[in-house]
Amino acid sequence: MSLKHFNKLTIDNIDDFVYGVSPHTVTTKNGFTLGDGLIYPELNFTLPTMKIEQSTMPEVLAQYRSIIQDSFMRAVALESPGVVAEVELLPATTYHPNWGIDICKLVKDEMNELEVKHGLKSALRITPVDIREDNNNEHMWHGKYWDLLMETFEGCANAGADYLSIESIGGKDTHDDAILYCEIDKSLFSLGVLGVRDMHKLWTGITDIANRTGTISAGDTACGFANTAMVLADKKYVPRLLAAVIRVISAVRSLAAYEAGAVGPHKDCGYEGVFIKAITGTPISMEGKTSACAHLSPVGNIAACVADLWSNESVKNIKLLSGMAPTAYMEQLIYDCRLMNVASGHGRKSALMLRDWLAESDYKLDPQAYVLKPDVVLDISRVIVSEDSSYLRAKKAALYTLDILEKAVADGEVKVEEREMIWFDTLRGQLIAASDDEEQFIADTIKTIDSTKLDPKKYDLV
Repeated sequence: MSLKHFNKLTIDNIDDFVYGVSPHTVTTKNGFTLGDGLIYPELNFTLPTMKIEQSTMPEVLAQYRSIIQDSFMRAVALESPGVVAEVELLPATTYHPNWGIDICKLVKDEMNELEVKHGLKSALRITPVDIREDNNNEHMWHGKYWDLLMETFEGCANAGADYLSIESIGGKDTHDDAILYCEIDKSLFSLGVLGVRDMHKLWTGITDIANRTGTISAGDTACGFANTAMVLADKKYVPRLLAAVIRVISAVRSLAAYEAGAVGPHKDCGYEGVFIKAITGTPISMEGKTSACAHLSPVGNIAACVADLWSNESVKNIKLLSGMAPTAYMEQLIYDCRLMNVASGHGRKSALMLRDWLAESDYKLDPQAYVLKPDVVLDISRVIVSEDSSYLRAKKAALYTLDILEKAVADGEVKVEEREMIWFDTLRGQLIAASDDEEQFIADTIKTIDSTKLDPKKYDLV
């Protein structure tokens, strides 16, 4: 397994770090290019509550057909210069690859027909669900569930998917407890060790499929890790400070996909994509205020600062007063992108001004927003690439994040609740206590983890 190593930033100048522009553009077979100056909407949608089985597949396919026809015609009416559709396959449609492949083919055929009829450029991101989370999974990198996942990817790639993505779960075995018990060292183990090792294996496989099928190995997301922490912090179950540091650590895990050959666009629900863009130069998809249909967040505007695709997370195909929900969200995304593209059309200075307003509207109110501030992202990204190993990158970036947040609080730049202030020392202490030797850290950590939550053999760990 040959891995790429990023030891410097691709974007190192704050004036080059802006939405719609990426050094390494990504172009699909139909000539739809991301990162060349415009930000585009990425509509993410799912089925209403319904059974998915062989007998209901005609109804399932009819749902997807109606979503594309209705939402894309709204994009035509609003004269969007291009759109991306993301289909996050549900568990049943990955356990049964032929169902997911049929969905992919239908959606892409509908998109192609609308492009021919109306000239609407589009691309399809397919996102199989990571069924390796199944309790019966025998190993992360081989066996029944691995084979079904790879079969789904390859079949969808051949059926017309443009971008291949996933919300992978390597390391999640231990990360949920790390969040609940506020153990940042366990998060470091889950993301910086287990997660990275899994990503390298997984994305080597996905990239191989992309290369063989002429599709694009796009990228992963730490949604099940960092977004879980964000949602729990919003409910005040865990400190927001913890969630902010986990977000930074998750960037090292997501970077592993690009070390294994992914080229972007990075997936929407990975807010850590901003670090990926700074380091790799790939286009990224982001979500913020328009993802409120799926989850709440403290980063509604700042998430758009350097995005190349602007997404809504995932919305059910249900009826609203205005029409079907995916169509309503397509309209919202298009209007957001239209404003940002108009600003860019007035020159880089105007785009940077809008970017900075988006950032300023959020970053002072929450440490999770502060770590997404463009200049802070570049600073943290420089720390990440200064180390060689993923583990030390994660540890050093986490410590640095605590330092800059503590200084920002002292300077009145960001608000952290008084009751959370003790977590600066607590989290820092946990990180400092973690051995700099990765193998020693693994040995030390495994001894402290509930054996019912982690089977080391599934990750080839003794």
